[in-house]
Amino acid sequence: MENTLAFTVLVDNTDGDTLKGEWGLSIFIEYGDKKILLDAGLSSLFADNAAGMGIDLSETDYAVLSHAHDDHANGFDRFFECNDHAPLYVARNCNENCYDRKGLFYKYAGIPKGIMQRHIGRIIRADNDMYIDSGIRLLGHTSPGLDRQGLMEKMYLRQGAFRFIPDDFRHEQSLIFELPDGIVIFNSCSHAGADVIIYEAMQAYPEQRILAMIGGFHLFNKSDEYVRNFAHRVEATGVEKIYTGHCSGKKALSILMEELGDKVHAIKTGLVFRIN
Repeated sequence: MENTLAFTVLVDNTDGDTLKGEWGLSIFIEYGDKKILLDAGLSSLFADNAAGMGIDLSETDYAVLSHAHDDHANGFDRFFECNDHAPLYVARNCNENCYDRKGLFYKYAGIPKGIMQRHIGRIIRADNDMYIDSGIRLLGHTSPGLDRQGLMEKMYLRQGAFRFIPDDFRHEQSLIFELPDGIVIFNSCSHAGADVIIYEAMQAYPEQRILAMIGGFHLFNKSDEYVRNFAHRVEATGVEKIYTGHCSGKKALSILMEELGDKVHAIKTGLVFRIN
């Protein structure tokens, strides 16, 4: 039987019709007979919403952390309470060292302190390119110079007691699904740039159609001109559909829709999508 793909937004910044949202992202993915949790939001809300939609997290086969930030990782202690077997795949460079810079001060913005040790038997460090099951692949960044993105976003990695360097997002990974007609890419915040991520996937899958790019694009803090230029870069990749929300921001989303038309789909808490 050919694999199909559907995904449910358990948590996004935007409230659903009957469910609450929060600043963060959590997506439940069904791929053939496999069930995958991508991220767990900023709190336990993702699990409450899953229960409200009739999704049993105990049946999850795999969990994936897209990157080492709190608004995607904070709910995983709750996930481990709900599920006693699914491994959590984190990038090899995922550590407790992510900070935001506010003026002269650095504020911790990383994964819950101690979570890796608390659940050491359930954590798998993903290599830069690895399959977790047939047709399900994790792909880390290979593009150079991503620390420039960290500098622009005022995001830093702590090294030692007092040294901070711009984040190069080597703790971020794309979750890719192979379908009969092409591939689907999930990257929850796309800190490297959604266009860059699509090109990385194209290098891994030459001649394959890019059916969809799904996740936040970290555009909420960008100018209108930046977003329009970004839209043109994304269009040039040839990606066929875009599903975005979270850190893209509502204003940027409206600009993307102006520039890319019905290629763009807005996600919010509680929505279910199927990729044909």
